[in-house]
Amino acid sequence: MHPAIVDSHCHLDFDVLLTDIDGVITRAHAAGVHLMVSISTRVKNFQAVCAIAEAHAEVFCTVGTHPHNADEELHVTAEQLVDLARHPKCIGIGEAGLDYHYDNSPRDAQARGFLSHIAAARQTGLPLVIHSRSAEADTATILEDEMGKGAFKPLLHCFSSSIELAERGLAAGAYLSFSGILTFKSAEAIRDAARLCPLDRMLVETDAPYLAPVPHRGQSNEPAYTAHTLAHLAEVKGTSIEEMAEITSNNFFRLFDKAPRPAVYGGNE
Repeated sequence: MHPAIVDSHCHLDFDVLLTDIDGVITRAHAAGVHLMVSISTRVKNFQAVCAIAEAHAEVFCTVGTHPHNADEELHVTAEQLVDLARHPKCIGIGEAGLDYHYDNSPRDAQARGFLSHIAAARQTGLPLVIHSRSAEADTATILEDEMGKGAFKPLLHCFSSSIELAERGLAAGAYLSFSGILTFKSAEAIRDAARLCPLDRMLVETDAPYLAPVPHRGQSNEPAYTAHTLAHLAEVKGTSIEEMAEITSNNFFRLFDKAPRPAVYGGNE
């Protein structure tokens, strides 16, 4: 019997997963992953993401615009995000944030989108899934400034940034989510961030179909592989796999408190 694990961030609407969605979910269950969150990257595609969640009891979703696509959706207001987030299977806002590694959208467009998503997260009380790459200082500054204007619930997903962002993010109330990168031989800095992170602020994810963990590195990633990242995180933190599954699942349901807690995770659903 596998411990119950949550994949807090995947992209089930991407073709490589969508074309085998039943197999993906079956393999996830076999690995102990009984809940997964399919993350929105474009508001215009929200209905497609939402449809997957509607069709599968174990799938939930978010609504938002990835920073790569920020300039495409500057017309999307916080109020529109709030309205879409009323859907019962939508449990978060995002992913939004800053990506200076690729600069696929102008940086001012990314910042404007980020602020709209923060406003929506503040209004709804739903967690904000934050993408930050090569933009640590600006991400931390926006988090700190905006938290001062009114509380919201930030999640730094796929944490692969500096210790400074981990420290500043945690001080601002953020949770950190660790992906398969944690298992990479070269990722000692990410393991240092995991060592720093309090047990009650960490989640696990795949970011599937990207970033498959060891021993699947280089392959297409899928929610079942969350188990490998969780096992590695348990080793880094000096806990058992069972304890880490319970810790990260408890953290997930505390943060994503719109999601009903199924019986397999100790809930009443």
